[in-house]
Amino acid sequence: MRTLWRIIAGLFRWTWRVLNFIREFILNIFLILLIVAGVGIWLQVSGSGGSSAPMQQGALRVDLSGVLVDKPSVSNRLSKIGRQLLGASSDRLQENSLFDVVDAIRQAKTDSNIKGMVLDLRDFAGGDQPSLQYVGKALREFRDSGKPIYALGDSYSQAQYYLASYASKIYLSPQGTVDLHGFATNGLYYKTLLEKLKVTSHVFRVGTYKSAVEPFLRDDMSPAARDADSRWVSQLWQNYLNTVSANRQIIPEQLFPGAAAVIAGLNAVKGDTAQYALDNKLVDALVSRAAADQELVKTFGLDKQSNDYRSVSIYDYAVKPASAQDGNIAVVLASGAIIDGEESPGNLGGDTTAAQIRDARLDPKIKAIILRVNSPGGSVTASEAIREELAAAHAAGKPIVVSMGGMAASGGYWISTPANYIVANPSTLTGSIGIFGVINTLENSLDAIGVHTDGAATSPLADTSTTKALPAEVQQLMQLTIENGYRNFVGLVAKSRNKTPEQIDSIAQGHVWTGSDAKANGLVDALGDFDDAVKKAVELAKVSKPQLSWYQDDPSFLDMMLNQVNASVHAVLPDPLKAWLPAPMLDVMSAMKAQPGLFDHLNDPQNRYAFCLNCGDVR
Repeated sequence: MRTLWRIIAGLFRWTWRVLNFIREFILNIFLILLIVAGVGIWLQVSGSGGSSAPMQQGALRVDLSGVLVDKPSVSNRLSKIGRQLLGASSDRLQENSLFDVVDAIRQAKTDSNIKGMVLDLRDFAGGDQPSLQYVGKALREFRDSGKPIYALGDSYSQAQYYLASYASKIYLSPQGTVDLHGFATNGLYYKTLLEKLKVTSHVFRVGTYKSAVEPFLRDDMSPAARDADSRWVSQLWQNYLNTVSANRQIIPEQLFPGAAAVIAGLNAVKGDTAQYALDNKLVDALVSRAAADQELVKTFGLDKQSNDYRSVSIYDYAVKPASAQDGNIAVVLASGAIIDGEESPGNLGGDTTAAQIRDARLDPKIKAIILRVNSPGGSVTASEAIREELAAAHAAGKPIVVSMGGMAASGGYWISTPANYIVANPSTLTGSIGIFGVINTLENSLDAIGVHTDGAATSPLADTSTTKALPAEVQQLMQLTIENGYRNFVGLVAKSRNKTPEQIDSIAQGHVWTGSDAKANGLVDALGDFDDAVKKAVELAKVSKPQLSWYQDDPSFLDMMLNQVNASVHAVLPDPLKAWLPAPMLDVMSAMKAQPGLFDHLNDPQNRYAFCLNCGDVR
């Protein structure tokens, strides 16, 4: 018996030592990553990290990886360090600043060392349509300067092909495809799940089309929400077809003749998607990568060091900094879901943005403010904090111009109301003027396992808890608060747009509009892009020499280091881990990530939200 216990104890000691070794090994690896990232960031921030190699004549290689956003969660400088030190360049979730990309392309247009451009979009995951259109505008300017643009692709997604359509020549692999299929929205609905978990959802809303709460109430989309969404999704698709077909000098019906005609066309070429793309003039030639490289070497010359055509990546292309003089036009980026408090990665903090606007208001050198809005909304309290500060700037005599990106809906429109002038893209999703509130209680879930809540209260309004039923008086109070918030919202819009509340209510009710419809309904002043907003700000401020001053909170050194290490770890780990999960689980996880605002952004102190849930994911 003693021998048996010795064996068991020895096995336990051996197992414990192995676990300790694994733990220490993992911690040491993490520490090394922290040190390496920290040294790299310190060198970059201190300016002693070295400069880019001298630019040789060749092509600008637009090898975008990840998505286009107005405001990346991690600074572009930090992302560059991550690619150099931690190999995160393959992360398709990397965020790229829309404005940095456009600035690089516009500088390359007049750069004598840049003889042309190569669009290598294999790792490009996309962006909202206004962002793609703004990059496309810069590509058109580059091409109109007389410099050629070549697009290379084994295959093209819809977002990749949108940018590729601006190229002088589009090359496609003989085994590739141009994946044009249309747009769709999909969301998760939780009614049955909540019932099975015995969770009671108390929903308060105003607005026939305020579909953000439908996941709590239904297992499918309501007819009203389906009709509204079908309208703007169809408009976005038609805008896509019109732009791309014009670039390719074909008619929209040839670009995408419909599902039945596409299948018939593929039948005619025996399922050869590349040949179908060539026959319908979607691409200019079917060539292998090797053949395309040879063509580019002839055009741009051979780089003997890399044994490839001469080029510089857009990530390594040195963009000249703006003039050292102080800016006179402030640009405040309102990007992400609106939350109370300070901003967090991907979210728009009410306190942070209000402070930036206040700084611009109190700076005597700032003559006008451009608020760049790309938000589906969020907390009413945070939205009002931003709006009040913007209204104060307006009252101080500083013109306010709002530039709407992909979304400026619900709370995103709320914060836009003090503007002197609103510029929206035809494909911007805006409006969604409505408010809702959600309070979930778990009394039935706890009752099922024998747990109950009870106590004494001075009034029903004080007797609230997530572990017991919501008193009827609290429900009435919440509905009154929501209705009052809606009236305030409509009143703010009516005052800013010089309309009556009744006129605004007729186009409100949570209805989502495209920028084109919003212009027709008087919710915006003009259709255009960020450049048009800048021109209007200069005009209103009467500035002779405009200089933009970008108001952004830079993360601390430690935050930057930890964020980049975290991003790098995610870039390496997910694929092996995902291999252990069934495909349906991955689909659910992806859908939950694409459905923002339900779980991690609900922090309004009064539980009131102006949020457009269905504006966020169009595929």
